[in-house]
Amino acid sequence: MNNKQNTLLAFYGDDFTGSTDALEFITRAGAKAVLFIEPPTAEQLQQFPQLDVIGVAGKTRALSPDEMENILLPAFEQLKASGAKQVHYKVCSTFDSSPTIGSIGKAIDCGASVFQNKLIPVLGGSPSLGRYCLFGNLFARMGIGSNGKIYRLDRHPSMSKHPVTPADESDLRLHLGKQTNKTFGLIDVLQLEKPVEEWKDTIHADEEIILIDALYESQLAKIGEWIDSLHHDQTQFSVGGSGIEAAMGNYWNEKGLLKPRTEWPKIEKADPLVVVSGSCSPVTKKQIEYALTQDFVEVLLEMKTFKGEQGNGFSIEVDMDKVLSTIKQNQSVIIHTGNIQQIEQSTSAYILGGMLGNIVKQICKQIKLKRVVIAGGDTSSYAARAMEIDAVEMIAPAVSGAPLCKAHSKNNSMNGLEVNFKGGQVGDEKYFVTLAG
Repeated sequence: MNNKQNTLLAFYGDDFTGSTDALEFITRAGAKAVLFIEPPTAEQLQQFPQLDVIGVAGKTRALSPDEMENILLPAFEQLKASGAKQVHYKVCSTFDSSPTIGSIGKAIDCGASVFQNKLIPVLGGSPSLGRYCLFGNLFARMGIGSNGKIYRLDRHPSMSKHPVTPADESDLRLHLGKQTNKTFGLIDVLQLEKPVEEWKDTIHADEEIILIDALYESQLAKIGEWIDSLHHDQTQFSVGGSGIEAAMGNYWNEKGLLKPRTEWPKIEKADPLVVVSGSCSPVTKKQIEYALTQDFVEVLLEMKTFKGEQGNGFSIEVDMDKVLSTIKQNQSVIIHTGNIQQIEQSTSAYILGGMLGNIVKQICKQIKLKRVVIAGGDTSSYAARAMEIDAVEMIAPAVSGAPLCKAHSKNNSMNGLEVNFKGGQVGDEKYFVTLAG
């Protein structure tokens, strides 16, 4: 990678839905940004000259620490080589992770090894998404872009019951402390009210990771100022949800480095809309149930087990004839994983995500689609790769945290497709109906 042309920020997302979330916030701030599925080559960057921001949509949220290290060390080296002033490891706004799956602590250790920063900021909150960090404890609204209730993370009806990384601790210092041996400091919500130059007085010499509270969006520009001040002659590494992009964008708007974008093209109707979902979230479940009352057609993936000479196994199938005939009748369709629960957790995202992505690719070979929605954070990265997406650009905001994007692909049937990647917690019950236009 060689893109040393005043790149302000490069970020690596731990899944695809979260990466488009970060793409949205920095694009809204006025940055010219593209999200790639892998660290881009020099040839790819030539197709998108003068980028302010380079994003990479990874899949580390569903990987083991060893697998993460094998991916992140070279990826961080490539992003460092881009000359970006800031490099951000973008995680889910609810810090989904554990010591064995999607370890954010392992990502921090990899970043510390590559970037050699004295301090690593970790932003705990993303207020515009309903994520609030107070005295190190994370609270989350039920349903991003909705009016759902706010819960402490370990009491959240959805996140506390996540099938792979259930939240059992709301204090992010303790949660991440199970994943890394580095020492934590805190800039709490009261200290945020003090001038930025006084924040250093609250940091002790032995503290390596500084967690930052966030309650109000009005605090983000000041947080961005502090993170920007840590950059000297070396790239500054940080960790957090898309609050990082919001914070840096707000600060760069204040400095005049970026001009916020306020006008967007109108989202046209997509008739029919295709939705594929690997999400287990009760939020997504309600969205599916509502869509079915509005004439969407449901097609479930079916898991079939078998016994053979080589041992027991399974296959996952879908009624493609029903899918294609439904679309040809201009009816929107939702293809989802239903009650499939027997697959090993360590491979479920890979298997189900790949299956959903291949279904979309099969549809697009036969029918020209306008728009596809991919729901599910863990499965989205594998679905995008199966769809042969190389990169995406934001077209327009849809629901906060899940913009409408345009896909770039060497596969002509996928190139130019409108795609929307939705995390499990995103949106109200009308989400899929809204995306249909």
